[in-house]
Amino acid sequence: MSRQETTPLWDLPEVPPAKAAPARGKPAKGAKPGRAKSADGKGRQQPAASSPVARVVVDVPLAHLDRTFDYQVPEKLDEAAVQGCRVRVRFAGQLVDGFLVERGDTTEHQGRLSFLERVTSSEPVLTPELASFARSVAERYGGSMIDILRLAIPPRHAKAEGEPPREPAAPPPSPEVTGWTRYQRGGAFVDALGAGRPANAVWQALPGEDWPARLAEAAATVVAAGRGALLVVPDLRDLNRLHAACAALAGEDAVVSLYADLGPAERYRRWLAVSRGAVRLVLGTRAAMFAPVADPGLFVVWDDGDDLHVDPHMPYPQVRDVLMLRAHTGQASLLVAGFARTAEAQLLVESGWAHPVLAAREELRAAAPRVTPVGEDFDVARDEAAKAARLPSVAFEAAREALAKGAPVLVQVPRRGYVPALACGQCRTPAHCRRCAGPLTLPGGRAEGGPRPPACGWCGVPDANFRCAACGSARLRAIVVGAKRTAEELGRAFPGVPVRTSGAAEVLASVPAKPALVVCTPGAEPVAADGYGAALLLDGWALLGRQDLRAAEETVRRWMAAAALVRPASAGGRVVVGAEAGMAPVQALVRWDPVWHAGNELGERRELGFPPAVRMASVEGVPDAVAGLLDELVLPDSAEVLGPVPLGDVDEDGRAERERALIRVPRSDGRALAAALAAGQAGRVARKEADPARIQLDPLALF
Repeated sequence: MSRQETTPLWDLPEVPPAKAAPARGKPAKGAKPGRAKSADGKGRQQPAASSPVARVVVDVPLAHLDRTFDYQVPEKLDEAAVQGCRVRVRFAGQLVDGFLVERGDTTEHQGRLSFLERVTSSEPVLTPELASFARSVAERYGGSMIDILRLAIPPRHAKAEGEPPREPAAPPPSPEVTGWTRYQRGGAFVDALGAGRPANAVWQALPGEDWPARLAEAAATVVAAGRGALLVVPDLRDLNRLHAACAALAGEDAVVSLYADLGPAERYRRWLAVSRGAVRLVLGTRAAMFAPVADPGLFVVWDDGDDLHVDPHMPYPQVRDVLMLRAHTGQASLLVAGFARTAEAQLLVESGWAHPVLAAREELRAAAPRVTPVGEDFDVARDEAAKAARLPSVAFEAAREALAKGAPVLVQVPRRGYVPALACGQCRTPAHCRRCAGPLTLPGGRAEGGPRPPACGWCGVPDANFRCAACGSARLRAIVVGAKRTAEELGRAFPGVPVRTSGAAEVLASVPAKPALVVCTPGAEPVAADGYGAALLLDGWALLGRQDLRAAEETVRRWMAAAALVRPASAGGRVVVGAEAGMAPVQALVRWDPVWHAGNELGERRELGFPPAVRMASVEGVPDAVAGLLDELVLPDSAEVLGPVPLGDVDEDGRAERERALIRVPRSDGRALAAALAAGQAGRVARKEADPARIQLDPLALF
């Protein structure tokens, strides 16, 4: 199962012929970082005898300065100024940080070169491979190299850096991979990993699958063959499960987990262990996508549709796309895995760049729970209110049966809080705060003298004397019911049954195999010891009705993530979904066919001209900034500009404080679009335009 040589992937760069990487520079024995001092006794510094020119990336967040600058290496810093080290230089009259990319003998600068002020650390944190890759990512997203380096290299911690290097971990034995034989092409994929052949795959895990164990087997196979593996998951709960599985196969010392909640010292200590090649099996959340794994052979992203995989900092890289670029340029393997499938993953399969790894229908039927949509003909005939009820009789029956068998019941609610949205009880007009026009909500709990009055979700000011601006009614009704209110209602409906909640305030990692109602928001579902007896997926309309290009795809992903935790139908597992049976997302769940749904999504987006069928950029800012940038851009001939359109409220003239324009091009012109946006942004920054414009390529939200 190898890479298809004749099918390039859209706008990925050509892979240059393999060549030996430059040797990492290390300071000579006794050399210490420090300031440059006088060398000739006359107060003048002398340049180094060999390779006296240092090319430095300065840590200045200005788009028009996205290049290297030449400096002279003082003789006193010759041994300390190694390739990839951190330095301090004088730039525009100020001392700034930077990274020494390389040293040379010549410079194109016509004037006199300044000297390096000091070497902060001789640790080569910016390897040639990382520097080249950071430049490629910046070019893909229309950003600057220093933006990528801030995300890729953690802040220095001197104490951790001065500690003795970690001893390299011994390669683990090759693991048993019988779990992969349940999937078509699964065995071939793992065989290719063990043989060191590049193999790209999109894996749909079976419901109830122990996916951390399968990913650990694939990673251990690669590490046992002498190469590195990098696995990225959305959150810390997933990371803890994956770390336990990998440590069980490869040993605790052979695995490193990188995530944001680590302290500065521990984070840098672990990152150094990876950079120095002491550990080859690396796990982590979003920031780990740039981890400098030595000789990588496998990159894995689990649940690539989760919005946690998009970095909120410029230039907003996405884990799947970054790992895809690393695998392409490094001739390594990429595994995109999950219970559901995104349109982007479907495009990888349809383009021939990746192979699908799926289970046969017989295996799927044996593993999947029974899925019942609300409003089936039989239910409606028995209970005419089944379509309108938030928790119809079929859901109560499924919950009672599961609890009677001693199993917990999972209840997924789209919104957290008590009642997060209110409307007029008479005319159904959404209720807004009279002070700031924010949405009125109903907080949970009680105050002195009775229930708490409605309050604004933005400014927090209570409004006990609400009057509808449209009809004058004082009555309010709930538009959406939150997780807290749902837990309260279920507690009354099932007296004596424990009710547990999992959400933003407290996310549970697991629950015991005992009767309980577990109410959670999407993404916060705890794992049950022996699986849930039933899952109730409530308020499907709230997920499917969102004004979002990815609403249907995101709904299927959330539903399948919850339903995958339920026992098989043969063991009595049931899933009740609160949505009409005829809708495509519901059918995808009933048939457990995410591939079919992803194919439909991709086909519709091709017809409409939306990502991932095209590359699209969002330009957002005040109207003058958006118009100025659009006028300045030199776009490809294939580019199409949509908008600008106002964001938020508009005045009497139809103008808003902020606007947004969309620019789309075919995938083949994606790099040209990124280059045009980067050049336009650099021009605005160089002219010191007062109003900035926010640029994002392939944004998650388009509406």
